[in-house]
Amino acid sequence: MQKDLKELPLRERKKLRTRQALVDTALELFTARDFAAVTLDEIVDAVEVSKRTFFRTFTSKEDVALAPEKELWAAYVTGIEARPLTGEHLLGAYKDTLFAALEQMTDGWEQRFLASRSLADRTPALAAHSLRHCSEVSADVVRISAEQLADASPGHIELRLLLDLMLAAWHCALEAWTSSDAARRDRAALVRHMHTAFAAIPAVAALAAQDS
Repeated sequence: MQKDLKELPLRERKKLRTRQALVDTALELFTARDFAAVTLDEIVDAVEVSKRTFFRTFTSKEDVALAPEKELWAAYVTGIEARPLTGEHLLGAYKDTLFAALEQMTDGWEQRFLASRSLADRTPALAAHSLRHCSEVSADVVRISAEQLADASPGHIELRLLLDLMLAAWHCALEAWTSSDAARRDRAALVRHMHTAFAAIPAVAALAAQDS
């Protein structure tokens, strides 16, 4: 289920509402005027919070611009940490954890994600930040997987390649989703594209096995 803010303490709800207001406002300003043209002062003034409040939640303009992406992958890493892993079903665990992380995102996440992704596609600084974050997440997942599997671990190279295969399917799903009609870019459609892309992985693995 998606996150229900009503289940959280009042203090946490306030913090999350402020965070959401900062993300929504920043994405709106960045989309309307370009990322580089918007100052941090304009963002905090629009939300009526201090810079100190901003920096308790985000480290930079890049951080708030990529918040939807980072929210998903933070939930993903948490899910991997909590999931018992086995070498035989590791790819399935990688995939299932991504579906679970996506389901946890709050209402309207997909629209924020689309806006953030569009910004990154046309802003080199954001694209570089996103790539660096992806690399950091991948390293964390490989480390967690290796620690959980211990002596049964297939090795860091194999773990990383398996994760990269899942991520490649995720990016294919994203490409199909973002290139579809705007009316079809809801979360259910993204899930369908993910199922289609992930279903192709065994055939890809079979092709790779032919060259071994």
